[in-house]
Amino acid sequence: MPAHDLALLTEAALEAGTIALRYWKRNPDVWDKGDGAGPVTEADLAVNRMLHDRLQGARPDYGWLSEESEDSAARQAADRVFIVDPIDGTRSFIAGEDHFAHSLAVAERGRVVAAVVYLPAMDRLYTASAVTPAMCDGQPVRASTIAGIEGANVLSTRANFQPEQWPGGVPDLKRSFRASLAYRLCLVAEGRYDGMLTLRDAWEWDIAAGGLIAERAGAVVTDRAGRPLSFNTPLARNAGVVAAAPGLHGALMARLVGAA
Repeated sequence: MPAHDLALLTEAALEAGTIALRYWKRNPDVWDKGDGAGPVTEADLAVNRMLHDRLQGARPDYGWLSEESEDSAARQAADRVFIVDPIDGTRSFIAGEDHFAHSLAVAERGRVVAAVVYLPAMDRLYTASAVTPAMCDGQPVRASTIAGIEGANVLSTRANFQPEQWPGGVPDLKRSFRASLAYRLCLVAEGRYDGMLTLRDAWEWDIAAGGLIAERAGAVVTDRAGRPLSFNTPLARNAGVVAAAPGLHGALMARLVGAA
């Protein structure tokens, strides 16, 4: 079943890219969603409509969770649920940058089993399932094997390194940034960065697909307290994300929880 769903997600993600590129760098209409939720464009909505029709049409018994759809508690009664971010990195999309992504996943009883992240402006496709390895453009990828914090290069915002958040001491490492959380997780899967982290609560649609891809590439992926990520939850959020090479992940968690 995961491989069957992966094929469906891949086809849908490629079609989403075709739609998104029709609007990219063409001044799409933009609205503010309010309450600090950020912007949404006509491209987000067009991609969301297509994905809903395509995916739910193929799997009508699956639940549906998308950033751009009104949520319904009915999804929690489904054994499997689509978790979708039509455009992850909408601000980058609006700015004409190429680091925006389509993030598509299927979760089964709380765990992601099929995942696709596609960056159409870069034509870069990441995939994984519970029974297949992480791939980028059809080639296997592996996470970094760095053993600890020294020399580590992570993707994160500056706000995640305030002293009060690190009872074990703020780690001294190199920091970079990409707007899309899904892409950050995929870059960890590729080993191009040793890890990524966000300590603020993370929406499921931002991290479901990339989390599985990073995990299947050999990274350790947890919330900020070191717990496994869980999906199709009532609030559709996890308590942050830390994804990193095993040795680095352990060292980061020791600093986060103040362990010796």
